[in-house]
Amino acid sequence: MTELTKKTIAEARAGLRGKEFSATELTNAYLDAIDRANPSLNAYVAVTHDKARAMASASDAKLARGEGGVLEGIPLGIKDLFATEGVHTQAASHILDKFEPRYESTVTANLWADGAVMLGKLNMDEFAMGSSNETSFYGPVVNPWRRANGDNKQLVPGGSSGGSAAAVAGWLCAGATATDTGGSIRQPAAFTGTVGIKPTYGRCSRWGTVAFASSLDQAGPIARDVRDAAILLKSMASVDPKDTTSVDLPVPDYEAAIGRPIKGLKVGIPREYRVDGMPDEIEKLWSQGIAWLREAGAEIVDISLPHTKYALPAYYIVAPAEASSNLARYDGVRYGLRVPGKDIVDMYEKTRAEGFGREVKRRVMIGTYVLSAGYYDAYYLKAQKVRTLIKRDFEEAYASGIDVILTPATPSAAFGIADEDMAADPVKMYLNDIFTVTVNMAGLPGIAVPAGLDASGLPLALQLIGRPFEEETLFQTAAVIEQAAGRFEPTKWW
Repeated sequence: MTELTKKTIAEARAGLRGKEFSATELTNAYLDAIDRANPSLNAYVAVTHDKARAMASASDAKLARGEGGVLEGIPLGIKDLFATEGVHTQAASHILDKFEPRYESTVTANLWADGAVMLGKLNMDEFAMGSSNETSFYGPVVNPWRRANGDNKQLVPGGSSGGSAAAVAGWLCAGATATDTGGSIRQPAAFTGTVGIKPTYGRCSRWGTVAFASSLDQAGPIARDVRDAAILLKSMASVDPKDTTSVDLPVPDYEAAIGRPIKGLKVGIPREYRVDGMPDEIEKLWSQGIAWLREAGAEIVDISLPHTKYALPAYYIVAPAEASSNLARYDGVRYGLRVPGKDIVDMYEKTRAEGFGREVKRRVMIGTYVLSAGYYDAYYLKAQKVRTLIKRDFEEAYASGIDVILTPATPSAAFGIADEDMAADPVKMYLNDIFTVTVNMAGLPGIAVPAGLDASGLPLALQLIGRPFEEETLFQTAAVIEQAAGRFEPTKWW
């Protein structure tokens, strides 16, 4: 039954409804695959065997009665950032040791209401802070992809949703939840040949999701193809009275947008995304994407987003500032790690020193600095003003008639775990988000779709950026790229 794990969500859904196999058989196939592969890939930090089988059995009973939701019996992996009632939820951090919430995040509750099955919790960068999934307390996730030239060096899957991307690419779940604060869905999707969409800010509830930067965080899916991503987002998205930033708009049938012609669609190509030192293969991939969309009938328009060059520095002021505020709640008093001290202040200091990893400490310190007296106006306030200008650039582009914007997703393919250049220079790691952070700063939807392979056989992706709450246009356009490029999967070695 192992081949069951290679089915897309759409194929598995049809097979379950057609009684070709049961939800229990499908779930057991995934659990067996996880048990075999996880020692090599480290994608899961907790596997919920018993819970998964119980949920699958309940799905089988519903399907036998001709009932069941749109995801009935579909096995999913859940990023460790989402609260799952009674199940390990630690944001891959030591400071949340043994934390099992007594509540369920809205996004996961929506998935369970539609019949999905939980396989377990997926590894990630600690508190979603990282671009390579190397900051996790549970160790790095290994990308299922390897270079085609016989080089067996382990590669990163991207971050922070590296466990989600690796599990989907390695056939260890049918799809996965993820979150994106500055590219944490789109960059790992690009590195693993999967599809990842960051919806418009407010499209999915943030309630029950461990906060990194509250004005930037947004949940979304990582999936094998564009159709699966559309199916998952339909279930994940909702208005939520528990999250006042969630938007009360109807959730469209995203799957219905796939296959619609894009003739006459205006596709913007921002000149500012041609950054200095961009590799030739990224430039070539972008040109190929433009050609595919033009051939499909889209109108290609050169546009300017003049404040793009300020997006990365502004992001790395706003995001750490919000992180330093959000992470102040972790003190060892009510839950998680507690390191004894001679008094309560000493206990706080020792707990936070031992509980937080190096990258989290770095960002908390940066955030605390830019919010401190004397520096708030010079840094944080100025960054927020820049953010307004970035948002205005996009608004002016869309006001001119542009429907969607096409850019590269990442400046390179996946790099090696413990890459010396990256480890020695955090700023070099931060530059991985150069094409993705603008989308979060402006609150817009963005999707990464596989579009080709680099010279060493690793996946590369293109990014589409849409108007607010027009994810349908992203799915419609991404499907055209996917059809032209074909689908990519790693050669199994694990």
